[in-house]
Amino acid sequence: MRALITGISGYVGDLLADALPAAGHDVRGFARTPDHVRARVPVVQGDLNTGEGVHEALQDVDVAYYLVHSMEGRTDYVSEELAAAKRFAAEADDAGLRRIVYMSVLTPDKPESEYSTHVRSRLAVEHALASRGAEVVCLRASIVIGADSRSFRFLRHLVERMPVLPLPPWRHHRTSPIDERDLVRALVAAATAPVDQRLSIWDAVGPDVVTYQELISAIADHLLVGRPVLPFPLTVNALTAPVAAAIAGEDLGLVEPLIQSLGSDLLARPDAPREIDLPTPRHHLTAAIEHALRNGDTTSDKD
Repeated sequence: MRALITGISGYVGDLLADALPAAGHDVRGFARTPDHVRARVPVVQGDLNTGEGVHEALQDVDVAYYLVHSMEGRTDYVSEELAAAKRFAAEADDAGLRRIVYMSVLTPDKPESEYSTHVRSRLAVEHALASRGAEVVCLRASIVIGADSRSFRFLRHLVERMPVLPLPPWRHHRTSPIDERDLVRALVAAATAPVDQRLSIWDAVGPDVVTYQELISAIADHLLVGRPVLPFPLTVNALTAPVAAAIAGEDLGLVEPLIQSLGSDLLARPDAPREIDLPTPRHHLTAAIEHALRNGDTTSDKD
C-alpha cells in the first residue's frame, strides 16, 4: 500500500512515518517545510491552505492521512480548515484516492449548537473530506498520552511549573485518554480495515475514564511531586487560556481550544455502533503516563 502523510513533521505524523513502513507500506510525506521532517521518506513540499503541491503529493497514492490543522497563529482558522479540506477532497477525487484517514476529536454529549468552535471545525472537516469519492475513516480522540503530545505536554508542564494547581469547575469533567501506541496501531489499521460506508467513525479512547483532576493528579504522582489542588469557583477562558499558555510555554492557539474542550465530558459515544473494526486499546492510563515520561520531552515544536 502507498500512503501519503500530510502533516508528517507533526507529532502523530512523525510516529506514523515509522509505523507504516514497519507494517510494510510505502510512505510519502507532505509538509510546508521538508527540512523539519525527521523521517527518511520522500517528502513533497506544499501547503494545504493554498493547494500548493497537493496534486503532486496525491499521485499514485492509495490512502492519505490528513493530520493538519490551522489553529495556531490564525485569526479565522475555521474557514481556513474547511477550505483546505474541501480542496484536498477535490484533489483526492481527481487522483482516484481510495481512502482518507483523519484525526478528529471526541464530541461532547450535548446539542451541537453548544459545541466549542474547535469541535465544530473538526466535524466540518470530517464532512468536507467525505464530500467526494474517497472513503473517510475518522479517529476521534481527546488527550493522547505521549512524550511529544502537545496536550499531554501542556498538562505536564503545568504540573511541573505550578506549586499549587488552581482548577476551575471543569476539573470534574471526564475523558478517556489514549496511549500513543494504541492510537498508532489503530491509525495503521485504519488504512486497510474494511468499511461499508463513506464516512466511518471510531472513538479512539483508552480503557480508563478519569476526571481532568484525576488525570492531572496522576501526572503529578508519576513525576513524584506534591501539587495541592485549589478548587477555583469560576471558569474564565478569556483569562485562563493566556495565563496557562504562558506558564506551560505553549502557543495560545493550541491552549485556548484545548481549555474550551475541558468544559464537557469527552467520552466515547454511548451505545455507538462499531463503524469500523480497529484494534482495541490495551494500555491503561498508568502505563501510558509511565511510557510518556520515560521517553521524555524529545521535541519542542511538534503538533
